[in-house]
Amino acid sequence: MVKSFMIVLCMLTGLTCISLEKKKHRVLIYSKTAGFHHESIAAGIQAIQKMGLENNFKVDSTTDSTFFTSKNLKKYNAVIFLNTSGNVLDNNGKAAFEKYIRSGGGFVGVHAASDTEFDWEWFNRLVGAQFKNHPHQQDAVMHVKDKSFIATRHLPEVWKRHDEWYNFKNIKIDDSYKILITIDENSYKGGENGNLHPISWCHPFEGGRSFYTALGHGNEAYSDPLFLQHLLGGIKYAVNGINE
Repeated sequence: MVKSFMIVLCMLTGLTCISLEKKKHRVLIYSKTAGFHHESIAAGIQAIQKMGLENNFKVDSTTDSTFFTSKNLKKYNAVIFLNTSGNVLDNNGKAAFEKYIRSGGGFVGVHAASDTEFDWEWFNRLVGAQFKNHPHQQDAVMHVKDKSFIATRHLPEVWKRHDEWYNFKNIKIDDSYKILITIDENSYKGGENGNLHPISWCHPFEGGRSFYTALGHGNEAYSDPLFLQHLLGGIKYAVNGINE
């Protein structure tokens, strides 16, 4: 009754009406592994679920590849590939996911998402690069290249942390990508990508949005406020494409 009255009042007074029942954003975490399985996946799911509660978006999770249908995916504003590995979708699932992105959907790739679907060229372009190898876990220095972006504005310009540092192959990053963070290969042993070694980036892609971070290997990442805010910013970008 109250809702109907408010709508009529807005119509009569010429005011702009705002929906009284704003629809929550919804994200899907996909964490199927057909290669290396990160023990931190469970911690990652719990952390993103907590983010959802604190930031007013719903979170579902699955490891079921048959869930990737157009009917199911259209429920979500973004799909998060959380430490997936190997070939994790069949041809039907791939087709549904491509359609989802082209219809304006968002993608977030975390760490081993770049170690996923090496033979699927479209996915390589969506992510931006493929995992090649990594040295032993160690401290390293990163440089935040864009302090205005929602996923990096809270970070120090020089950020030192401990993680598993990926080297990449089949790097597709060009002028359409925004490089957010790079790693200084002089600060650790085993880097193979030279002076421009990106760690996180984003880009518009075929009607949708893609955000990737190579961080997020171990359990400790998912209790680190700096990393969690970085990941949350990437999710927000993928959900609505707005840097706010």
